[in-house]
Amino acid sequence: MTNDEVMDIFRGCEALLEGHFILSSGRHSRQFLQKAFVFSDPKATEKLCKALAQKIETAFGKIDYVISPAIGAIIPGYETARHLGAKAVYVERENGEFKLRRGFTIPATANVVVIEDIVSTGLSIRETLDAIKDIPMNLKGAAVLIDRTAGKSTIGVTLLSLAAFEIESFAPDAIPADLAHIPAIKPGSRALSQ
Repeated sequence: MTNDEVMDIFRGCEALLEGHFILSSGRHSRQFLQKAFVFSDPKATEKLCKALAQKIETAFGKIDYVISPAIGAIIPGYETARHLGAKAVYVERENGEFKLRRGFTIPATANVVVIEDIVSTGLSIRETLDAIKDIPMNLKGAAVLIDRTAGKSTIGVTLLSLAAFEIESFAPDAIPADLAHIPAIKPGSRALSQ
């Protein structure tokens, strides 16, 4: 699946928003990918996650477990795991830090991949990796539907993306004048899980 095909799915779900947005990283952007609109469409979600699963299998081989950060990546994590024939588990915040909870366990022999929906800075993936670093497993890498940094984000493991392109973003103290005049909204889910 090409970058254009991925973006066509987002456009078709009216999930490519224009305006002034505060990303979960705290950076500001003129564009926001409202993945919730895509994940509310089972056919669109299946198409994206099936393509991501194929890319993962080609790069990493057989995967036994998918681990995703809650809240936003639970749906793509589950759907990608379904196409991989793998189990899907997730980390969630406890006292502000991601933890593998709910009795989830990973066998030491398991081939594991971390699945995220969209990467802006890689923070959620790095926090997920930190949460599972002491669990014995065969961590193959991580994969995302969209890498907004076009490969510039470093997370400490191999990162695959279904689509990769750079979407301009700005530090809070470096917002361009034209954007500063538009009221900012924060549509992401990070604040919900604190």
